[in-house]
Amino acid sequence: MIDNIKWLGHASFRIEHNVIIYIDPWKLSSGPAADLILITHEHFDHFSPNDIEKVRTDDTIIVGPKTCAGTIQPMRTVKQLDVISAAGLRVEATPAYNINKPFHPRSDDRVGYLIEIDNQNIYHAGDTDHIPEMKNIKCDIALLPVSGKYVMTPEEAARAVDDLRCRYAIPMHYGDIVGSEENARRFKELADCEVRILEKS
Repeated sequence: MIDNIKWLGHASFRIEHNVIIYIDPWKLSSGPAADLILITHEHFDHFSPNDIEKVRTDDTIIVGPKTCAGTIQPMRTVKQLDVISAAGLRVEATPAYNINKPFHPRSDDRVGYLIEIDNQNIYHAGDTDHIPEMKNIKCDIALLPVSGKYVMTPEEAARAVDDLRCRYAIPMHYGDIVGSEENARRFKELADCEVRILEKS
């Protein structure tokens, strides 16, 4: 399943399987039509209506927190810990928040996602710090922010891997606005799992 995951830059991904899933599509150049689009929160580099329109069809399911509802319709809204079925997949909205910085308060109910595909769980952490709830998330593949400032540092992301007990990790949230590939390489040095630093698709 790891080979089905395409990094589109920053925190944006496409998962290509029986269905096409986009997470936080942003600055898209092209791509196949989406069956499912998952939005973690309302910040412009994660929730881009213009990019959503590039890949949505009349049948696309769009899921996001209530702070994104109203701009894109229809949207299925979720809050932290909700579990839904979307495009035939089990999708859980996971907590995502900052512990020691003000950018993503816990009370704002921003989310990450845990997606089950073929008995494997893919976790997109969203914009978050290393939070206690990660001890309760069981995933095979973790997509983790590593740039610091707004999210985890490489060191904090490596400690998150210990809680998640994932087989693979893919660093994200670098190379645009904040962070660099050096953050991704540092995370790879520290993480106790196989780390794939993806080329931008």
